Amino acid sequence: MIDTLEPFDQRGLVSRLWSYCELLRHSGVSTLDYVEQLTYLLFLKMADERANRRLNPERIVSDELGWSSLVNKSADDLHDQYEYVLAELGRKPGMLGAIFSGAKNKIQAPAILERLVKDLIDRHRWSSEDTDVKGDAYEGLLERGAEDRKTGAGQYFTPRAVIDAMVDCVQPGPRDSIFDPACGTGGFLIAAHRYIVRSHGVALDSDRRRALNTGAIRGVELVRETARLASMNMLLHGIGQASGSELIEVRDSLAKAPSTTVDIVLANPPFGVGTVTGENYATSRIDLWAETTNKQLNFVQHIYTLLRLNGRAAVVLPDNVLFESGAGETIRRNLLQHCDVHTLLRLPTGIFYAGGVKANVLFFDKKPPRPDDSPATKRLWVYDLRTGQHFTMKQRPLRREHLDEFVKCYRPGERHENRLECERFRPYDYGELSVRDKVNLDLTFLREDSDTGELAEPDVIAQEIVDELEVALAEFSEVVESLRALKFSRENPATSN
Repeated sequence: MIDTLEPFDQRGLVSRLWSYCELLRHSGVSTLDYVEQLTYLLFLKMADERANRRLNPERIVSDELGWSSLVNKSADDLHDQYEYVLAELGRKPGMLGAIFSGAKNKIQAPAILERLVKDLIDRHRWSSEDTDVKGDAYEGLLERGAEDRKTGAGQYFTPRAVIDAMVDCVQPGPRDSIFDPACGTGGFLIAAHRYIVRSHGVALDSDRRRALNTGAIRGVELVRETARLASMNMLLHGIGQASGSELIEVRDSLAKAPSTTVDIVLANPPFGVGTVTGENYATSRIDLWAETTNKQLNFVQHIYTLLRLNGRAAVVLPDNVLFESGAGETIRRNLLQHCDVHTLLRLPTGIFYAGGVKANVLFFDKKPPRPDDSPATKRLWVYDLRTGQHFTMKQRPLRREHLDEFVKCYRPGERHENRLECERFRPYDYGELSVRDKVNLDLTFLREDSDTGELAEPDVIAQEIVDELEVALAEFSEVVESLRALKFSRENPATSN
């Protein structure tokens, strides 16, 4: 039956799912709840497809609790079986139990549940051997939910093109340990695993394959619902084992110093002000260079502590990390001293679901101390993909090919001295960086009127202005919330303790 069904591409898949989200919304199910309910059902359907594929079939869920146990029932019997499946899977050990721990059926109308199971999900193949849509449904639904700023997920998802380019530059290997301290739905971890299998598949022995699936690739996520999606996503991409140990921890990454170090960190830490959970990291993290309430600056310091010597990092960071004074300057000086901060990719606006976000990718390697105490950074290469570039989420989305020149000039796997300088890519020596006011790394060398791209249409420019105003308002709102939380903790010391 599966082989006769037509697969969706990612856009069609998400559009079809979103139409059914409207059905759930009108039934009184909230945004995050209907995303969660659809992902439970899709996970069971994709797991069934994985168990019935021609090559390398793998059973994640037993038949009595799998998709076939739902699709063969109707009305109240289906409703009861779905609740039984969720409860029983939540009692399983390992990753499978973690995924369904505390899962509840929030689709109370049996007729709507039956429509979702039989009319939407069962009629289509949601994964295939030649089209990598496994797990895209989860990210796509949350991205669409994030567009609804009042009730959406409120998270910044890294565009797939940026993730793939970052991984192509870092080149994770089969013996590397890979970590994401703010993993979201697991996009970086899945891309790294895919790169390793694609690049080293023939050379991977059974021990390395086992390591990749049992702990060499891990992440941490603060939000339990999002961590659940990451675990689902990883299992469906062949990372981890249903009965094996959890690969995604649910906790505040910044709360304490890491107990172990890793070879590679790939991350897009949450944007905003204030600490993640309200904890004062200055009292619990004596390993950090500076005290700050800026989340991204704290994550930069944390990522440094996560890396073992000669470990590599590629991190998405907003512009303020590059120029913020005070703690920002202290952190940048230390980073240039102790790491080879070798590459900065200035990303264009219009590529994140939160409009107007100005972000960059910073690449750096942790280096051992030098006998002469000289800085580890010798030269920082900056690639400007922002000036003269105009992207939108729908009319002109960023694609991997737009990053081809950057990756070509980066020359992955080669010495930095071999890089290709071009109009958008130029180096800055450490001497130039160290004398800049506050070690400002917000480096620009192209003018907006230079011949680097097409002039944006007036409606695109107008939308960019609206997006930037919305981001500014959101940042002010976060400041207000942080001040309110601080006021509350001062007025209620017993509660904060």
